Amino acid sequence: MTAVHGGPDAHGAARWDFSTNSNACGPCPSALAALQAADAGRYPDPAYTALREAIAAFHSVDKDRIVLAGSASEFIARFTAWVAREGGKRVWLPAMAYGDYAQAARAWGLQRAPDAAQADLAWLCEPSSPLGEPEPFASYVVARSARVVLDLAYEPLRLSGRCSLGPEARDAVWQLWSPNKALGLTGVRGAYAIAPAQAGADVRALDDLAPSWVLGAHAVSMLSAWVSPDAQAWLAGSLSRLSDWRVSLRERLADCGWIGLPGDANFFCAAPPRQLDAVALRAAGIKLRDTTSMGLPGHWRLGVLPPVAQEALHAALRRQEVLA
Repeated sequence: MTAVHGGPDAHGAARWDFSTNSNACGPCPSALAALQAADAGRYPDPAYTALREAIAAFHSVDKDRIVLAGSASEFIARFTAWVAREGGKRVWLPAMAYGDYAQAARAWGLQRAPDAAQADLAWLCEPSSPLGEPEPFASYVVARSARVVLDLAYEPLRLSGRCSLGPEARDAVWQLWSPNKALGLTGVRGAYAIAPAQAGADVRALDDLAPSWVLGAHAVSMLSAWVSPDAQAWLAGSLSRLSDWRVSLRERLADCGWIGLPGDANFFCAAPPRQLDAVALRAAGIKLRDTTSMGLPGHWRLGVLPPVAQEALHAALRRQEVLA
């Protein structure tokens, strides 16, 4: 099956791209400066010693719990491969979820388990995608599944609510972080996971499955910048602006008859009053994310963009109403 993603397509990058969940206030200036200063003429330290230490200090965990990854998707594929190699047969997935979880499971022959208690691997995501809400079965899954990965790709972009798992529960699962969205730098790939406490042997096994230099110089610069005070201060300042933009985007869609779903992140899903002409929107430089592949047919996920993009979307939707 072909993976479905937001962002640029065969026509290039859309002028008004609502299909990704990148921080629309970005790119983060300090992270961008770090990327521009990256030394691409040299290999990074293959052990990533300084980066591991910086990430560990940021999260107040031991550096031996840090697993570096080429991206969140690379970690999803590698972790699934490791579970399969260890004899895992079944995976539990949320009813609506990022398609790479299922794609990796199919690639390694893992069958979908109806109950997390029957699974050798379980995936959680909070705020979830596509809805941007808590996972209602999170506590049950953590208590009963053998290995649990909590995807926290959108946690830095949370605009309301809080994670349904407390610190103790989160410390017992694998936490997957991919900060490029929060920094507004999705073109730079790089991520990391925090292993549960006392999972040293598993960390070493996952490191052994990774290619040499899993992160290039630019990914090292991005992740190093991510844990800096400057980047964190910039991110905190961007959240209030995103919250205001989210309110105005909901209002504009409601004015066109769309029914928006609740959500806590910098994106949300909504259903149009009639079938959407996505081809015409794309021709007008506007792209949305169809959520059918994530288990939510008839809806579209929209990342929060600035007012000028919202005005372009509102005008295009109004034109479709006139032509309907």
